[in-house]
Amino acid sequence: MKKKILLGAGIGLIVILVAVVLVVGFFLGDIIKAGMQTVGPKITQTSLTVDAVHVSVLTGAAGISGLVLGNPAGYKSASAISVGKAAVSIAPLSVMSDKIVIRSVEVLNPEITFEGNPFGANNLKKIMDNVNAFTGPAAAAGTNAPAQAGGEKPAKKLEVDDFLITGAKVNFNGAVLPLPAIHLTDLGKGPEGITPAALIKEVLGQITTATIKSVGASAADAGKAIGNEAGKIGKSLGDLFKK
Repeated sequence: MKKKILLGAGIGLIVILVAVVLVVGFFLGDIIKAGMQTVGPKITQTSLTVDAVHVSVLTGAAGISGLVLGNPAGYKSASAISVGKAAVSIAPLSVMSDKIVIRSVEVLNPEITFEGNPFGANNLKKIMDNVNAFTGPAAAAGTNAPAQAGGEKPAKKLEVDDFLITGAKVNFNGAVLPLPAIHLTDLGKGPEGITPAALIKEVLGQITTATIKSVGASAADAGKAIGNEAGKIGKSLGDLFKK
């Protein structure tokens, strides 16, 4: 009789634990989504919206869909960066520790809208200026910043073992330019980890650099082509006057 009671209690406990995990998993995506939409705009000084975040607590798999990073004030395009889908793998038990370990992040086919001058002011550079102003030297070093005045706790430590961006395209003056894959590894690998702000700074910095390089090369090629055509026209006119 006693064994049956213990067995029944054990089964009941397991059922409760499973129910708790399912409930937490159900609401965790909404919690993360709300956090992204709250913290992101503070760092970039632009809008940041997410359609949905799905999380499996048991496996550590997560998916993010419909992420849109808006443009800074003064730029007309609807968005600077949009991501249809991103897959994330987290070490489940690390969520309860001092440092969350993210095994991998894969961002698929993001679209970047470049507005401005690749050799001067542009929307991506402005966003990076905003991020740099927010992070400061502490986050730039990739470590947790000290607690803010007023009792705010320092940001949670992160470790991202593998961050891959593939299939990125840049919209620029009616043209669509492909970007090479961006692959980052061992971010926050040390004991201090990396803050969310510093992670955003690193990833956006890589995207901005690759985009400006691609757009600058495209603009240079266009200028060269115009110069060649002008040269041909000038030669033709010169030949005409010689007759």
